[in-house]
Amino acid sequence: MRGGFVVVATAFGVLVGAAGKAGAAGTVDEPEGPVAYRMATGAIAVQGVGNSADRGPELKAGASTYTDSIKPKEVKYYTVELDAQSSAYVSAVAVPRQGSAMGLRDGIDVSLQAPDGTQCGTVRHRSFLSAGGAYPVADYAERVVKPGAACGTAGAYRFVVERGDALGGDASAVAIELKYVAEPPQRTESTDTLPPPGAWSSQAPSKPPQGAGAAAEGIAGGTGFNDAAELRPGAWRDELRPGDTRFYRVSVDAGEQLFADAEFGSAGGSGAGTGAGAMVIGGVRLGLNNTARGFVMNKTTGYQGKPATVSLATPPAAYGGGGGGEAARGMRFAGWYYLQVSLSPKVRQGAGGAGVPVTLRVDVAGARKADQGTGRPQGNGGGRPGGEGGGGGVGGELVASAGTGPRNERLRTIGYVGIGTGTTLLLGLGVWTLLARRRGE
Repeated sequence: MRGGFVVVATAFGVLVGAAGKAGAAGTVDEPEGPVAYRMATGAIAVQGVGNSADRGPELKAGASTYTDSIKPKEVKYYTVELDAQSSAYVSAVAVPRQGSAMGLRDGIDVSLQAPDGTQCGTVRHRSFLSAGGAYPVADYAERVVKPGAACGTAGAYRFVVERGDALGGDASAVAIELKYVAEPPQRTESTDTLPPPGAWSSQAPSKPPQGAGAAAEGIAGGTGFNDAAELRPGAWRDELRPGDTRFYRVSVDAGEQLFADAEFGSAGGSGAGTGAGAMVIGGVRLGLNNTARGFVMNKTTGYQGKPATVSLATPPAAYGGGGGGEAARGMRFAGWYYLQVSLSPKVRQGAGGAGVPVTLRVDVAGARKADQGTGRPQGNGGGRPGGEGGGGGVGGELVASAGTGPRNERLRTIGYVGIGTGTTLLLGLGVWTLLARRRGE
């Protein structure tokens, strides 16, 4: 993704910071059946307009979250006021009904238009991917301020959400959650001019995550972005019912990579062959969104009631300079990253509606380049760039508090204030890069 490496700063982090504590470790009494996505507390209901010539309801940057609904093939417009200095990210989360089957061409498109109608950036498409069962999808449209870039003027911009064709699926309206966050103006000492990071290792560090050698700690994942449960590096245990999507958040600092495995157990029991049934294509999923709810990646695999694992590894966070594909675009920020773990409602036949145990193994480590000749990782050999393997280092915001571990001393602060948090956090990458190079000499 193009644009500078500056962390988004709004009071929204206060909301997710408090809500995330709801997913505490331990056993939680929950209702039968899959749990629906929980909209933000105090969300403001709005109704987008269907004509681009009309001024739609205004979405304000900051802590406010908005809700609406959208029907198949419907287009809705909203207004966002942008200045000429701040980059902007306006997101939509689309939430199908629990257990519904969506049309193969169904999903949402999000985009941003300048006052004169100019398209700002790329239209982002997210499919409901009903082959494995519908689940919430999210992405943002962006206006990144850079010299000579389009859409650099101040004014009333239009945020556009378009629903796909529901042919062959659920034609009812789906709920959407909307949010607008603004990025502070970039400073001249920003690392936005750093070149793209190049090839980086997709292999997790050889050092196992904390707790990987012991029993995984129990945790109850959240229903959405607003109540996502916080995960520190280590091993965690949860249980999903068919149709469930659970949300978790992980702090990722600038220059770090996130590695995650979701190990799904046997349906209907713990035995290796228990619960085996028909293969469900895309039956289990591990997805990732960034701190502004932008899409990073989505991994799925088939599930037949037997143990199955889905894994992901990200590029390093918070590099500027653009390039590197959709995952690199999504890893633009330091801050909270949101893991989503889903179990298809189609698994119900094989599991009899019973829960499926899931073990999450999470690690966050300093970026390591891949050896072009052997594919072996190079660099610090694991652990966080600060030299300490533990703790949830603070990456910046949308974050009020991203953990209590030691700060990353190799990351320089260049003057960022988290609005509403009273915390100066903006992390640069220049010093870390310099020291990493010296270490390798």
